[in-house]
Amino acid sequence: MQILIVGLGSMGKRRARLIRNIKPEAVICGVDQTPDRRAQAEELGIRAFSSISQAVESCRFDAAFVCTSPRSHATVIGQLLDANLSVFTELNLISDGYEENMRKAKEKNLTLFLSSTMLYRGETQYIAKQVAQFGRPVSYLYHVGQYLPDWHPWENYQNFFVGDKRTGGCREIFGIELPWLLNAFGPVRQVWAVKDTLSALKIDYPDRYLVTLTHENGTRGQLAVDVVSPKAVRHFEVFGEGLHLFWEGNPKQLFRFDHALGQQLPVETYQTFEHDPRYSDNIVENAYVDEIANFFGVLEGSEKPRYTFQQDLATLAVIDQIEA
Repeated sequence: MQILIVGLGSMGKRRARLIRNIKPEAVICGVDQTPDRRAQAEELGIRAFSSISQAVESCRFDAAFVCTSPRSHATVIGQLLDANLSVFTELNLISDGYEENMRKAKEKNLTLFLSSTMLYRGETQYIAKQVAQFGRPVSYLYHVGQYLPDWHPWENYQNFFVGDKRTGGCREIFGIELPWLLNAFGPVRQVWAVKDTLSALKIDYPDRYLVTLTHENGTRGQLAVDVVSPKAVRHFEVFGEGLHLFWEGNPKQLFRFDHALGQQLPVETYQTFEHDPRYSDNIVENAYVDEIANFFGVLEGSEKPRYTFQQDLATLAVIDQIEA
């Protein structure tokens, strides 16, 4: 199997490493316009090219991964589809090119696969299952906060996509979290949001949002998102009469409240899990592995994708309402 990775930054390198774990026999090539990144990739055994056209002229690929800035995704995905390659793409955050690329993929019978890593977390799957079994409206409280300069400590936050209002840090958090919330609690009927600025960060968008989401089934959730929290935090609580779950963002801190015993009991969703020490403890490698495996399963015809471009259009519409 030959795989092309477009974008050889931190995420492109992570995808390459995980692909090799899943398919050790895979031959991986990459594309990046930055000479330093191409040199780093070559050191990792990844043959690197400066353009997609150069890569596809040199090799016959089975699929491609798009790991560039979200603003470039529509164009890059279109080029790869034109080269008759199925595509796995990171979060897009904006809907540019969706209709055209979905149409093109359908006409060419190619797979267009969208990352939504939180859907593959054992904890979110457990929460969704418990809520579905409960079968009645619930309430949830969710705070996700991270300090923007800590996202990529090796570069200035103004120099990558979170510095752009269209693909800013808060919007990315919404893009990461809303798919699993919509999966667990259903479509949103009403959005109420306030936003403002707490920090001296040099960004042209609000750095905190407080949002109330009313779902079609009567569930209500309060979602706090910010890029100013000094400690990366993911704190979630859902409750109803007979259901109470708590999650602090990592596999070791998921709990259910047992009313009869009057105490919180731990819930184990992983026998083992992998964590990259360069990232916050709420980032688990297992989910990245599982979604890549899902992509390969879709290519082989044995699985269906857990998240689609069509579903993401609905997610992006909710984010647009929040930001409006």
